Amino acid sequence: MSDFIPLSAPNLSGNELEYLIDAVKSGWISTSGGRISEFEEKLAQYLKVKKVAAIQSGTAGLHLAMILSGVGHGDEVIVPTLTFIAAVNPARYVGAEPIFMDCDDYLCLDVEKVAEFCETECDFANGRLVNRATNKTIKAVVAVHIFGNMVDMYALMALAQKYNLKVIEDATEALGSYHRETGDFTGTIGDFGVYSFNGNKIITTGGGGAITARNSDLVDRAKYLANQAKDDDVKFVHDEIGYNYRMTNLQAVVGIAQLEQLEQFIATKERNYNAYKAASLNLLDFQDSVRSNRWFYSLVTDKRDELLDKLKANGIQSRPIWNLIHTLRPYKHCQSYMLTKAVEYWQKLVNIPCSTTLTTREIDYIVSKIL
Repeated sequence: MSDFIPLSAPNLSGNELEYLIDAVKSGWISTSGGRISEFEEKLAQYLKVKKVAAIQSGTAGLHLAMILSGVGHGDEVIVPTLTFIAAVNPARYVGAEPIFMDCDDYLCLDVEKVAEFCETECDFANGRLVNRATNKTIKAVVAVHIFGNMVDMYALMALAQKYNLKVIEDATEALGSYHRETGDFTGTIGDFGVYSFNGNKIITTGGGGAITARNSDLVDRAKYLANQAKDDDVKFVHDEIGYNYRMTNLQAVVGIAQLEQLEQFIATKERNYNAYKAASLNLLDFQDSVRSNRWFYSLVTDKRDELLDKLKANGIQSRPIWNLIHTLRPYKHCQSYMLTKAVEYWQKLVNIPCSTTLTTREIDYIVSKIL
């Protein structure tokens, strides 16, 4: 057993090295190369969508989704406070301000409170949802699927239709999670869906991400903006401001190899989660209505800080959930609405090792130290 057990390590046990060697030998290592299109096609096929654009990061995808949603200076965006800050920062990139919302018992955006906010704190007229407190227009909602759980997307989409809001799904932690009844994957229900392939995600390309959209023409538009808004490859004509958000061919070949193993990874995640539960650890449940990828496991404890210190001392990496974003310096001045559960969960949750490379011996060791 290793002297150090990481929280969430990548699993590169498939064809990654073989595909990388082939790519290096071909000379196609940068943002050109056929394997990028291949990765996009295979990911789209897995998600059952028409098109996917491979990009440089999940954050880049959220930025593009904000632009394509028409969010701009002076607008507002409804966001969760319990999430990684990258889900919120892109609103600021386009000059908008966030309104912070609470979470439900699965750590995801509380759609009932969003509905209550829209009904009691806003006015809707002429297709615009106006926040009475600021007199600004609310343009979009960011729905983050936390740790492989799923926001109540069907209720949220009905709400968005009622108030003319764009829905941006942050599925960066939830690739492979889907609703059992409908079969809809996270990231494919809202107006836009964004994925991340960072080193600790369910699959990785080292870095990188992807974006999809209900309107497949907007996926093409995302690709255009991600490629510096290039209108002429030879004469360097650029009619708009673009971004260098392209994925590399090397990242794409790793992604192809990882996709080949995704369902196996999810099965391993479920098996390890069940092993922890069988050992009487007080883990937060996942939704019965969702086939979750079980990306992270959250232990509920009244001794959060003590446990973090003890696990670290025993060579076990763990972490608390993120600081609530409405408490952070860049966002302290922003509006928030009825934040209760997020505060409670922030005080009580510890994420414990969940890698697909975990051994039975390591799980037993982790359990013994926690108990």
